[in-house]
Amino acid sequence: MHYPPIAGRTRSASEYHGYTLSDYYSWMREKKSRNVKNYLRAENDYTHKMMAPSKGLQSKLYSEILSRIKESDMEIPYLRGKYMYYSRTEKGRQYRIHCRKLNINFAQEEIILDCNVLASGKRFFSLGLMDTSPDSRLLAYTTDVVGFREYTLFFKNLVTGKKLIEKIPRVRSFAWSADNKTIFYVTEDQAKRAHKVWRKVLGERSSEKLIYEEKNKSFSVHVELSRSQEYIFIMSSSSSSSEVRFLRARYPFGKCSLFRLRKKNIEYYMDHGKDYFYVLINDKGKNFRLIKTHTASEKKDWWQMLPHRKSVMLDNIEVFADFIVLHERKDGFPRLRSLDLRTGNVREIHLEEMARTVGASKNFNFTTNCYRYEYESYVTPGTTFEYCLGKRESTILKRRTVGCEYNSKEYTVDIIKAKASDGTLIPISMVYRSDLKQVNPQAFLLNGYGAYGYSNDAYFSVPRLSLLDRGLIFGTAHVRGGGEFGKKWHEQGRLLKKENSFTDFIACADALFAADITEPNKLVIEGGSAGGLLIGAVINLRPDLCKAAVLQVPFVDMMNTMLDPTLPLTTGEYEEWGNPNQHKFFKKMFNYSPYDNL
Repeated sequence: MHYPPIAGRTRSASEYHGYTLSDYYSWMREKKSRNVKNYLRAENDYTHKMMAPSKGLQSKLYSEILSRIKESDMEIPYLRGKYMYYSRTEKGRQYRIHCRKLNINFAQEEIILDCNVLASGKRFFSLGLMDTSPDSRLLAYTTDVVGFREYTLFFKNLVTGKKLIEKIPRVRSFAWSADNKTIFYVTEDQAKRAHKVWRKVLGERSSEKLIYEEKNKSFSVHVELSRSQEYIFIMSSSSSSSEVRFLRARYPFGKCSLFRLRKKNIEYYMDHGKDYFYVLINDKGKNFRLIKTHTASEKKDWWQMLPHRKSVMLDNIEVFADFIVLHERKDGFPRLRSLDLRTGNVREIHLEEMARTVGASKNFNFTTNCYRYEYESYVTPGTTFEYCLGKRESTILKRRTVGCEYNSKEYTVDIIKAKASDGTLIPISMVYRSDLKQVNPQAFLLNGYGAYGYSNDAYFSVPRLSLLDRGLIFGTAHVRGGGEFGKKWHEQGRLLKKENSFTDFIACADALFAADITEPNKLVIEGGSAGGLLIGAVINLRPDLCKAAVLQVPFVDMMNTMLDPTLPLTTGEYEEWGNPNQHKFFKKMFNYSPYDNL
């Protein structure tokens, strides 16, 4: 019999708004202390002992999963300037190799970045952003070798193959100007908030200049170059408000203009195409409308292209010279439509399944008449499609290979709905083997997230196949707090209404029980990060709900975290969870904080 290690208890207490926060494990914050390290070693040792009897199954599962992965593979090349770019993997090597070829017959491959070489000798490695200069001669890229999502910006001369001496720490985003030597980049503070925008001329010492600093700690900053390569956008945003500055990419030392001053609960996002700016804005409704304008922020210069719609969320736009691709959500699931700027015609891009994930692929050619997008579902592996406006149809360019035996028809996808306590219908999407005999309740893994307005869409998973083939059903509870049904869905599961996320999830599990699909003794619930908070709160509310729970990097120590503004990202979270320095939010958060309600 193996017994879990027992952590030492040393009570500390704090008083807020008349409430006492008791914490017996605050000593674990000292990550470098011997006691903390010894305790973690004891936990790991206990895990290894408990898992030892399953070593044979672990090995079998690993081999099974690996057999379904094509280790040597290459992504679809995409055109950018005079080169075709792509990345590839090689069997036995852990990281991607990024390459390009001149867009001519029989061109030789040029390796621009081999992540296996960059990772050599390092305990951790992650490639962040990567982008070539407009003339294709220089490469800017960011890497993290710590594991704390702390990225350093490097530069490489692709003509000589040599790395430049410049390196810039703590970079979150960057954009090249049109002169091929001036770069704009955003740095983060110690709390990991992206807050400063800089301009630098490569090769010139002390050329860094601060262009913009975001003083409001609820906002973070992002910089990017438009697909038209005409404008650099500097976007400052919180979870409920935004504002955009812009300047011409050809004049990196020119004036930076503000499009529209930020306003509480108003978000807007800009892109550029030919003679117009195209702007998503939620000033007339939470689900956004689309307008176009020349340069003025005055509303008399605005032309509405798409109105606000209560039943459709306009998530994003992709602007090209002659068309716009609209990323929308309807009935809880994503869809694509094309807007022809020459005729004004709007057409839906046909997508086969309802439970799906769809997003932009790599589309750098501003004057193209085709659009590439990535698609997957519970049963359809990641697929790159190309939709051409003239043909009005999509063509498969590449579909991920999943072993020689995989057949999507062997699996079934269902969508049912649970009724929440206030009558709201909550979708549950699920996938299982088509030959599963459902005469009795089955083993079920129910996943949830429900925060930040992020939609928890159906995606393909190779490891999941090993569960499905053993008779398990996988499902997702699309609870409020996510973005499945637009901004309203998000707002009904945040701030003072956050508990809707928890009761929605419980309602979904109860609906599965009522339908005899599963039972508490056969249910495992799962969530990560903010989804870990969801699962932690659900366990506290209904410890009888499930057999087991998986909480991945869970946000469960809510009060200690949100009351410490020096911790990474804390102040920016106030608009999602509430500011605990205010009594009404403190009381609500304290009532459901998983760690404080054990």
